[in-house]
Amino acid sequence: MRKKYILGIAAVAAATALALTGCSTGRTASTSSGSTSSIPKGSLIGVALPAKTSQNWVLAGQDFQNSITKAGFKADIQYADNASPVPSQQAEINSMITKGAKAIIIGAADGSQLTTQVNAAKKAGITVIAWDRNILNTKNVGYYVAFNNFHVGQLQGQALLDGLAKEKGSAPYNVELFAGSPDDANAPLFFNGAMSVLQPKIADGTIKVVSGQTTFQKVATQGWLAQNAQKRMTDLITANYSKGTKLDGVLSPNDTLGRAILQATKSAGLANPVVTGQDSETASIPLIMNGTQYSTIYKDTTLEAQAAIDLVSTLSKGQTPKTVDDKNNYNGAYDVPSIELDPVLVTKDNAVTAYANNPTLEALAKAGN
Repeated sequence: MRKKYILGIAAVAAATALALTGCSTGRTASTSSGSTSSIPKGSLIGVALPAKTSQNWVLAGQDFQNSITKAGFKADIQYADNASPVPSQQAEINSMITKGAKAIIIGAADGSQLTTQVNAAKKAGITVIAWDRNILNTKNVGYYVAFNNFHVGQLQGQALLDGLAKEKGSAPYNVELFAGSPDDANAPLFFNGAMSVLQPKIADGTIKVVSGQTTFQKVATQGWLAQNAQKRMTDLITANYSKGTKLDGVLSPNDTLGRAILQATKSAGLANPVVTGQDSETASIPLIMNGTQYSTIYKDTTLEAQAAIDLVSTLSKGQTPKTVDDKNNYNGAYDVPSIELDPVLVTKDNAVTAYANNPTLEALAKAGN
């Protein structure tokens, strides 16, 4: 059975307790009336997840099943269809409403296209919890549970700078930028967090984006699909690096895209650039340990799922959880009351320690150490 990566059982409990008694910063949040819904023990809890486009999404389903069962609720866990993720997720949420779910936890396939379903859930007295990705343009989202995704981007941007200095010698450095899918509310947060670190270095000449593509719209990767990232990297190489210009680094928002980018650079015969990532996917750990991929971000889905179910349990007791009011969690209608967890940057230097509580990832890290 998969165990928690970084935090032991006691630390998980402490981290979740901290999240449920968090501080308030930024905008003043409105209180969603959806947070007062009754969720008796034994109630049906719906979990609507996006398509299985990354390892973390695959693992999340079992994490939720375990957490919901242990908390004394019934689970209805559904994944969006790969071919038509938005309409299939909309239908799944409608089905959960019809089945009488008392809370619905949604990892949005597209957070901008669920307003009708969220509003219907609220009308039915159901608490809606946005999970990992925010749901946009409605006040009927009760809560948002996620890692601090702006900080994820900051860690990625700093890792790129650190890796360039460590592996590529003196500046200036030639880099290219990639972002996630434009239909994922988290993708701009990752990118904006990274650019808060990188933009000053672009401005002072430390970093040069040779292609000139520096806006989210230009660098986004539709669907988080590896083939889209690999094609774009190949096109960038052809247009900008085919005549001997060196490529020093690439900002990649997750591990799947990072591996695709590295495949494109390898096929073009370029020396390994410094490439970032996210999700601590098992396929990327050996690459980090052998120096092919520079970094990843560790976001334990077990801990994230548990935080959402702990929130449900708190509400089922008639208690009101204390939440973080983070301006980055504004969904276009209001600052969604949020429970945030802290991401961890992982490189070869700290991988064994970082994965000490996950036998699979720890073994992968040790094997390459």
